[in-house]
Amino acid sequence: MTRKDRLLSVLDGDIDAVLVTSELNQYYLTKFNYTDGYVLVTRNKSYVITDFRYIEAANAAVGDEFEVVMPEGDMRLEIKALLAENGVKKLSFEDKTLSCADYISFSELFEGIEMVRGGSDIIENLREHKTADELEIIARAQSITDAAFEHILKFIKPDMTELEVALELEFFMRGKGAQSVAFDTIAVSGASSSLPHGVPAARKLEKGFFTMDFGARLDGYCSDMTRTVVLGKADDDMKRLYNTVLKAQLAGIEMIKLGESCQAVDRAARDIIEDAGYHGCFGHGLGHGVGMFIHEAPRLSPKVAPTKKLEVGHVVTCEPGIYIAEKYGCRIEDMLAVTENGTINFTKSPKELIELF
Repeated sequence: MTRKDRLLSVLDGDIDAVLVTSELNQYYLTKFNYTDGYVLVTRNKSYVITDFRYIEAANAAVGDEFEVVMPEGDMRLEIKALLAENGVKKLSFEDKTLSCADYISFSELFEGIEMVRGGSDIIENLREHKTADELEIIARAQSITDAAFEHILKFIKPDMTELEVALELEFFMRGKGAQSVAFDTIAVSGASSSLPHGVPAARKLEKGFFTMDFGARLDGYCSDMTRTVVLGKADDDMKRLYNTVLKAQLAGIEMIKLGESCQAVDRAARDIIEDAGYHGCFGHGLGHGVGMFIHEAPRLSPKVAPTKKLEVGHVVTCEPGIYIAEKYGCRIEDMLAVTENGTINFTKSPKELIELF
């Protein structure tokens, strides 16, 4: 069953069509990557609506599942005509990404058609469960990320800046075939490592913890990994903190398996950090789903419903951290998949404490 057919199969019976406006969800459904247009899926026919710049590429990419349409004028008027042609009375839309202005514009234009929220959740639920083909792409994306970490350990020199290290990671991944980075690379040293999402700056590397959080995007899919090394020598407090994070991560990984509660997985790692005395120093969830979006369902967090469980096709990160404000921080992150045959850890990079210089 194709992704478009899966989408149609889960629509409520009274919904006639789905208007897809976000670029990544358009790519997910059509396997065509473009930045200006719409995807309309109706129970009769489905369409990729774009302009002259993309028309040749669209025709080559989408096959027979979608009709490629190039309006002469306003694309929205073309959508209105296609809705009428297919007898659409109830239209689902991506309520999490469509702007208020666009919603008002569509509502006024599509007179007589009821616009229904929930389109974002419908497609997000489809993306949540990865197929074998998707898992294979994610595994290849992570292999590029692992290679980048191996490379950067040999590349880093004491007189470099955080920004130079971040750029080298990105350059290396692109050279290995990544279409882009999966997200803005984090490379923060010394006191800045206490910032979970710190931004690399043009400042010299500072002694102490150096956290690098980075990933590759390959064929639309993301990888995500964090490693923290020590620039210089780790003192006893740093070693204790690092080993606590590692112990928590291994405990979380052990819990990531089919049928396990997402909340319980988070708790297994969080309890270790709390019991070690680092109260209030682990303020984010243990992990998140990864796919075409770097953050997607499911979440490993104390905030998720206790009934939310890991299922076949879930790809999640396991990334506990300890952050001591204005002093330093440490995070270790792997990316794993839940399958019918067990859990796969895509991340192969070493996790023992590494001291450079």
